[in-house]
Amino acid sequence: MATPTDAAVRAEYYYKVKWGYQEEFLALFRKNHYPVLMEQVKSGRLLTFEAFEPRFHGEGRSDWTFMTALVFKNWQAFGDNSGTADIIQRLYPDQEVYKREEQRRFEILDAHWDVPLKPVPME
Repeated sequence: MATPTDAAVRAEYYYKVKWGYQEEFLALFRKNHYPVLMEQVKSGRLLTFEAFEPRFHGEGRSDWTFMTALVFKNWQAFGDNSGTADIIQRLYPDQEVYKREEQRRFEILDAHWDVPLKPVPME
């Protein structure tokens, strides 16, 4: 049985994009953040990555407009993002463009929050 520090860690990252900017946000996410996450899957830090939008618009109230679910190898991997800067430098040699686009991606957000999840045994 895996110890709590060895067990995989699932975290969900919620984004609420300003009205009218969802497509721009997704384009910037796909261009600048998704490749970094895929490199972390290749390296083994992340086991899986998934992305979601609400299926329906609903009643007009929405706490989030985009969500990602990441499964980290373990707690150490969850807390250790030391290799991220190297990945970003390798994937995006024009750091000025990268930084400007990442700044824009966060400018068009109303909110962003991260939720590391704790499994609840049912038996």
